[in-house]
Amino acid sequence: MQYLLAFLIGGAICAAGQLLIDKTNLTPARILTGYVVIGVVLTGAGLYGPFVSFAGAGATVPILGFGYSLARGVEQAVERSGLLGAFMGGFTATSAGIAAAIIFAVAAALIFRPTRK
Repeated sequence: MQYLLAFLIGGAICAAGQLLIDKTNLTPARILTGYVVIGVVLTGAGLYGPFVSFAGAGATVPILGFGYSLARGVEQAVERSGLLGAFMGGFTATSAGIAAAIIFAVAAALIFRPTRK
């Protein structure tokens, strides 16, 4: 049941993004940024944590989950290190995902040989 719930909720988040792309003049970059900011704001308001507990990977895998990870990392680092944690918490919490994205992007570029049009 958890897999189905994660699929449905994650799919609904992605479908909402696709609707924004199709029905508005927003660029994908603005939608992406907006999703990250929404994830941070909802986490700061205490609303995204319970949603993650309910939806699991359906809430953490889409880009909203990146905002959630940033905000949670900052919260935890501030608890440990005080104000200095506000500057380093987001980086430490999301560093594995960012590193993986860079590594896979370089690998894809090497395998598929992109060219300019």
